[in-house]
Amino acid sequence: MPKPRYKTNNWKQYNQALINHGSLTFWIDEDAISEWKQGKQNKRGRPRVFSDLAITTALMVKRIFSMPLRASQGFMDSVFQLAQLPLRCPHYSCISRRAKDVNVSFKTKRFSTLLSMLLASRFMVRVSGKSKNMARMVNAECGENYISQ
Repeated sequence: MPKPRYKTNNWKQYNQALINHGSLTFWIDEDAISEWKQGKQNKRGRPRVFSDLAITTALMVKRIFSMPLRASQGFMDSVFQLAQLPLRCPHYSCISRRAKDVNVSFKTKRFSTLLSMLLASRFMVRVSGKSKNMARMVNAECGENYISQ
């Protein structure tokens, strides 16, 4: 049976939909900004500069965009600079060392298009894509770490 052919009638909406497939929007909550730095610790040794939220966020960005740690550090620093936020991304060696201490589980395989994702607890990234089923599948596998619209 041949595949049905559809005729596009509204080219303006069609073109806008194609443009929106590549949109990328970051929402950064005020609480996430205030929790980015590590609070006071009651342990011996050098105090940590970045909170677990910062490390988790960096690891999620690394996984979502399939970047090495150094590239994800540069990516996050440029996002903060564009958003005019007084934040820095943790150094790639700090992320690598603390990755084993933070509880982040990646149950998903690589996806080429994802609709929406929630990074850490209050750091959101919305990546527009074609498949809502894929976003539902991510929700089913990862629970609260990811959201879809």
